[in-house]
Amino acid sequence: MNIPGELKYTKDHEWGKCENGRMKVGITDYAQKELGDIVFVEIKAAGTKLKSGDTMGTIESVKAVSEIYAPVSGEIVEINTSLLDTPELVNKDCYGEAWMAVIAMDSPAQVETLMDAAAYGEYVTSEAK
Repeated sequence: MNIPGELKYTKDHEWGKCENGRMKVGITDYAQKELGDIVFVEIKAAGTKLKSGDTMGTIESVKAVSEIYAPVSGEIVEINTSLLDTPELVNKDCYGEAWMAVIAMDSPAQVETLMDAAAYGEYVTSEAK
């Protein structure tokens, strides 16, 4: 399982990459493998304000529909529109081309509430048992 060290993680299996007060968000390798073949992704529009833990979209696979949660509070400033036409990118490159949204964070200090790669790895291992 791929868990990049430079990212932050949630217990709901989202990842976040912080740059200049913004967080690029997607779902983890563990999540995409559990979901199976992704067939549909829907993300709330740019301009949507979110609190940490709010639903920011949904992802549908051949097995299930899951919600995508905001790892931090802020405003969606960009969404990855390429996922609308090619949702299967999530299965191919969940940490790269299949990012879902960019959130302008209300408070960059919120990043400290998220798990680092080591903690997320332990969490996933314990959850899988």
